[in-house]
Amino acid sequence: MSKKAWGGRFSTPTNELVEAFSESISFDARLANVDVRGSKAHARMLASVGLLSDDEADRIQAALDEILGEIERGELPFRNDLEDIHMHIESRLIEKLGDVGRKLHTGRSRNDQVSTDLRLYVRDAIDQIDELLEELQRAFASRGETDADVILPGYTHLQRAQPVLAPHYWLAYCEKFQRDRERLADARRRVNISPLGAAALAGTTLPIDREKTAETLEFEGIAANSLDVSSDRDYLIEFTFALSLVAAHLSTWAEEWILWNTTEFGFLTLPDAYTTGSSIMPQKKNPDVLELIRGKTARVMGAVSQLLVLVKGLPLAYNRDLQEDKLAMFDAHDTVVACLQLAPHIVANAQLNVDRINARLEDGYLDATALMEYLISKGVPMRTGHGTVGKLVALCESKSCRLAELSLDELQDACDLIEEDVYSILGTRNAVAALSSYGSGGREPVMNQLAAWREKLGM
Repeated sequence: MSKKAWGGRFSTPTNELVEAFSESISFDARLANVDVRGSKAHARMLASVGLLSDDEADRIQAALDEILGEIERGELPFRNDLEDIHMHIESRLIEKLGDVGRKLHTGRSRNDQVSTDLRLYVRDAIDQIDELLEELQRAFASRGETDADVILPGYTHLQRAQPVLAPHYWLAYCEKFQRDRERLADARRRVNISPLGAAALAGTTLPIDREKTAETLEFEGIAANSLDVSSDRDYLIEFTFALSLVAAHLSTWAEEWILWNTTEFGFLTLPDAYTTGSSIMPQKKNPDVLELIRGKTARVMGAVSQLLVLVKGLPLAYNRDLQEDKLAMFDAHDTVVACLQLAPHIVANAQLNVDRINARLEDGYLDATALMEYLISKGVPMRTGHGTVGKLVALCESKSCRLAELSLDELQDACDLIEEDVYSILGTRNAVAALSSYGSGGREPVMNQLAAWREKLGM
């Protein structure tokens, strides 16, 4: 029974099935680095308040570094009876240092230890994902000049709507991923609160210095209520939710490019290195990576529900149910990281099929809204102009022609305010050139936004 940190009260050993059922070392071993960081800070604090000698703290810190090295090299065997990474490290510390190792857990519980480790892990994960999102933004922004003269149809309801410059599409994704970065940065503030010193749930009678451990671990603040922080997993749920929106934006991009890559659209050719073939159809070049990014989004979104259901019925303070929180968060994090590591390469190396795009650029009456706004500029009420252009589109459909191919007489039959200058906004390229409002898809607004993004991203 001495192997268990809590074994003194028990007279019989834990059932082997219970050992296997309740272990978490199979998935929480990845917390080894942050556990050592937290324990080293805790040891320094204990020495500063006289609960350890300076020599004991030094020996503990040196031994913890050695143990982390053993774990990283695969030299420390993991055992179910030691339950988790925290007890593996503590057990090994005691093997190395005896009673000095037994002193490390003074003034803390596994509850605040685990919470500290998770907060350190999530904080690092947020910083990692922010870097990956910035790399993806750079990939989109880097296409801006290359594709500056390419016009693409914008869609609503998957129907052609209005034309925009291609960089307007690329910057739309920069905006989405920027919101993701800002959401993660905001969540990081609530992650970056130190729980160390909350102990099991009520704090401790010992003269610990919570400010010192918080400062050492670069936490921005200290949890004010030990009962709350010992059960708090809000930060995990918020982090995972932020990941689900990253995944949703990746999925939107993947879906769009999957469509654009089809023979029916033909807008885009994906790089060979990020596609796969068919086992039976030799001509196939499938967008499997994009399909998997789209598919893996379901796992990330499912993790949010898993965490919400996990905590929805728990009383204060700590309950063993919370062991399951790591599985959902780890999987969501790993999935988003894997997607983000691939995405910039696909973005940078895909090729727009400009000839194919231009061949059908005038299909779909992409200049209809520009014509309506031309009428508005002549004093026609918006709804009247809308109806007038709708009738002109119907006329074009009956004649199998485009708006720009209608004669001035035909246009004036619909509205006598139309003049020769109408042809300056008809046709897709003219319609794009006429777009001028801030944030629109016309040349000047798009080039201004591209310059702003390149400056923001340090390009």
